[in-house]
Amino acid sequence: MRRVGIIGGSGLDDPAFVEDVRDHSPTTEYGPPSGPIRCGVISGVEVALLGRHGPEHTLPPGRVPYRANIRALAGLGCAAILATTAVGSLRDEIRRGDLVILDQFIDFTRNRTNTFHETFAPGNPVHTSMADPFDARLRGILCDNAERLGYRFHPRGTVVTIEGPRFSTRAESFLFRQWGADVINMSIATEAALAAEAGIPYAVVAMSTDYDCWKADETPVGWEEILRVFAENAERVTKLLTESVKEVARIADRFDEATNR
Repeated sequence: MRRVGIIGGSGLDDPAFVEDVRDHSPTTEYGPPSGPIRCGVISGVEVALLGRHGPEHTLPPGRVPYRANIRALAGLGCAAILATTAVGSLRDEIRRGDLVILDQFIDFTRNRTNTFHETFAPGNPVHTSMADPFDARLRGILCDNAERLGYRFHPRGTVVTIEGPRFSTRAESFLFRQWGADVINMSIATEAALAAEAGIPYAVVAMSTDYDCWKADETPVGWEEILRVFAENAERVTKLLTESVKEVARIADRFDEATNR
């Protein structure tokens, strides 16, 4: 079986559910990844776990080495990537602690390199399709398992990714709602675009931790509240990943055939 990559977001950087852990510190043409990649076993499946913001969460969203992270996971033989992230809800119906299996993104970042293609080979421009940035097969596995486990979840959702590290103004939060965004965060659009360019199937389990700042009757989002809500609900995310990696590994060969990797 091929490895399954897992990129952990806020509150899920170092889960204890990985067995036989071996740390790797690879290098890539884009520099080192965010930190050591922990290779081990979940439910009998080889995985490679990477904390997006570094071992001690020292990397702000705009300084995460996204290209190195994706390239390093590819170099370790990851056939697919499952990611986790904390998000702010832009909808009443997406409550604190709800899981959202994202299907679209809006990229509102400004200062990042979100492509591997800084130049084109003569006569060979590369323009990657991004109509459906999150892999439907992986999303289906996550949705099926979330439903089976009885979790409150939303089978689709549009995330708007902002530059950070600051949070939104109220005017921005209202604007994102008008655009049709359902949740907001600071990392996923960049990561999803690079995974698509690399030909690695990618999907995200997003956990709603707050209401950003659009709700007049709610305290605007704060970092301490994000960590508190994520910590209270992280067990469900880890359980969903544990159940899902087995199915992802079973169909990994199909991913290879479809992407010619």
